[in-house]
Amino acid sequence: MSRPVGGACIGNVDSWLLWKLTSGVVHATDVSNAARTQLLNLQTAQWDDELLELFEIPRECLPTIHHSSEILGESRSHLPIGSLIGDSHAALFGQRGFLPGSIKATYGTGSSLMTPTQKPRISERGISSTVAWGLNDITYALEGNISVTGAAVQWFGQFLGAEKPSEKVAELAESVIDTEGVYVVPAFVGLGAPYWDEGARGVICGVTRGTSSRQVARAVIDSIAYQIRDVFDLMQIESGRPLEALLADGGAARNNQLMQFQADILGCPVLRNTSPDVSALGAAFLAGLACGVWSGVNELASLPREFDRFEPKMNAQRRQELYAGWQAAVRKARG
Repeated sequence: MSRPVGGACIGNVDSWLLWKLTSGVVHATDVSNAARTQLLNLQTAQWDDELLELFEIPRECLPTIHHSSEILGESRSHLPIGSLIGDSHAALFGQRGFLPGSIKATYGTGSSLMTPTQKPRISERGISSTVAWGLNDITYALEGNISVTGAAVQWFGQFLGAEKPSEKVAELAESVIDTEGVYVVPAFVGLGAPYWDEGARGVICGVTRGTSSRQVARAVIDSIAYQIRDVFDLMQIESGRPLEALLADGGAARNNQLMQFQADILGCPVLRNTSPDVSALGAAFLAGLACGVWSGVNELASLPREFDRFEPKMNAQRRQELYAGWQAAVRKARG
């Protein structure tokens, strides 16, 4: 973990922050951030020679790769730096989703679903394999990144000219029981997981003479839950085991109406973590493990935690009817 000799240093934001915190002494990253570069060999958890040659990147410019929980150096004030980890990965760890069968969704401008696995796998269903974190060993994960979720709420509020766009859309959506058949597919930059269709375009369909901004607002918020289900269902198939509850976090997860509809359209409980920043909590857990604050994940798993629990209330027939309507709307967006 020493300063590279000559030339440029190449890395992610995490390696730059570590470089600055250690006054230019340590040029390093962790496996979760390294996996975001398209240069990591998932099997060896090291830089891949073939990919480095393909992209013409000299190995000596890249940071050394370490586990996500490891003493990487000291800050200028001589405090140990015990963790580097990617945002979505940290949220899964902060949710204490350590074991296969756990699945979390982080609701932001886009959304990320992640479930841990024992090894990387190739999916034909639009689900990615990645590194979840490095602790004693490497934990892998299946991941689905959705391009536009919370950003669609902001867009519609701005479209209406609202002073507080997201708050206005939530207020309108809460004033109606359902969308009355309206669907919004927010394919503003194409569709991410599981479709990966950059040619898809946003659509609003099912509009009648009686449709108002209230039904469209509800459809925008419901679109988040539908997109989460698109990925959730395929992850359940890929993981080969039942995913019995969804762990939720992120800014948009504060919307109770969304969380209830999410539980309804999935047909399983949604457990919303009450921590305001689960990603920061996950990084703190990993740093604490490196510094000896906790003995291991078993101790972390036993710590008290608080959830808001949303149980499904919708019957199976209604759930299927609504989701079939969503799938038809997605076909129009992709047509």
